[in-house]
Amino acid sequence: MPTFPAPDGTRLAYRIVGEGDPLICLPGGPMQACAYLGDLGGLAAAAGRSLVLLDLRGTGESETPADPSSYRVDRQVDDVEALRAHLGLERIDVLAHSAAGDLTLLHAGRYPHRIRSLVLVAARARAAGIGFPPEGWHEAFALRSGEPWHDEAVPAFERAMAGDATADDRRFLDRLTYSRWDAAAQAHAALGEDGHNEEAAHTYPGPGAFDDAPAVREALAELDAPVLVLAGELDPSPRPDKAAEVAALFPRGEFVVQPGAAHVPWLDGPEFFVRTVGEFLSRSAA
Repeated sequence: MPTFPAPDGTRLAYRIVGEGDPLICLPGGPMQACAYLGDLGGLAAAAGRSLVLLDLRGTGESETPADPSSYRVDRQVDDVEALRAHLGLERIDVLAHSAAGDLTLLHAGRYPHRIRSLVLVAARARAAGIGFPPEGWHEAFALRSGEPWHDEAVPAFERAMAGDATADDRRFLDRLTYSRWDAAAQAHAALGEDGHNEEAAHTYPGPGAFDDAPAVREALAELDAPVLVLAGELDPSPRPDKAAEVAALFPRGEFVVQPGAAHVPWLDGPEFFVRTVGEFLSRSAA
């Protein structure tokens, strides 16, 4: 995998999938290696784009930083900016999944003139002061009442909501991340677990990370770039109503709910996902 130096000298790795204009893709987790993104359901080929999949510091093929405090999300903003400069791009298209929404909003708030378009997929927005309350999990869990595993999941879900979930509980509740708990979903969940940096994940949203939320909101309200916010109908976090709040942050924000999808929409419904994101990217590049 190619690498480039972050401002503190940590070498960061990325992989390229496909050919065409670059689309920088930031993984969630938080702090999960980019491998779980795959080719985003065939987006690279369908949209004629090269996906630039970044391994955040301390994940995947990227180096572990000398200073663990640099895992905090606001301290990784300049890693994204260093990747932009390394690729020789004046402005970038960015796709962020899940917890990477925070990183992307912070980057766009700090460097708005570097953004050509944003795609926020099941993305968090704590960086702009939008939280996703636990009620959303209850709502999503109720939507899955017809699943054969639902009743078995109730005790694990109750422990999770009380903050007492075991590792086995969390693995069991992984199925809420997907619309179908089939072989593909199980393999994808295992891939994500293997690529996760737990220490970094705890530091990522640490104290002070989101202190500038009001200023970030102000900057995003002035962002002159198209933004697509895509939410899954079944996703527990964010629920579609919260994702709509995220879209409303932007003067050129668009909001789409993917029917029948949960937190990994490119796996749950690749045709819808690829068509929706591909059409948005085409309009944005025109």
